[in-house]
Amino acid sequence: MNKPTSLRAHLMAKVPELKDNPDRLQVFIDQGNVRCTAAATLSWEYAYTLQLILLDYPGHPDTVMLPLLAWVRVHQNELLANLDNAKEGLQFEADIIDKSKVDLSISLPLTERVVIGQDEAGNPTITHPAEPQAALAFLDPAWQAGAQGTGSEWYLPDE
Repeated sequence: MNKPTSLRAHLMAKVPELKDNPDRLQVFIDQGNVRCTAAATLSWEYAYTLQLILLDYPGHPDTVMLPLLAWVRVHQNELLANLDNAKEGLQFEADIIDKSKVDLSISLPLTERVVIGQDEAGNPTITHPAEPQAALAFLDPAWQAGAQGTGSEWYLPDE
């Protein structure tokens, strides 16, 4: 499973209070399961709840939520794009220690696909494909950036 390590590294890089005190962030996987169907390959999906626990966190929770949401937008976008998922997607609890510190627990449901294939010699391969990225809805497929990205132009696609 790659997402917990990816998210931890992202938060360490983006949250100043964690850079100097990496032990304040603990990461756990709860309620994990493997989803595999009787398809032609044994490809599967990991599904689990990721628990992030920040201990004695001296910053405002906003400084964690913003980079967390930025990561989710790339790596588990349906938690933001799907209203049903967004209602329950990211959950948190906080214990206010004093006016300058909080213990913050954040949980989010994650999935990771694992694709089984074969190399040229017929040996099994295991890949973890990236999440599909949403296309920007406001871009018309007939629009392209101009030369060196300094302008724009419209073209008529071949019919």
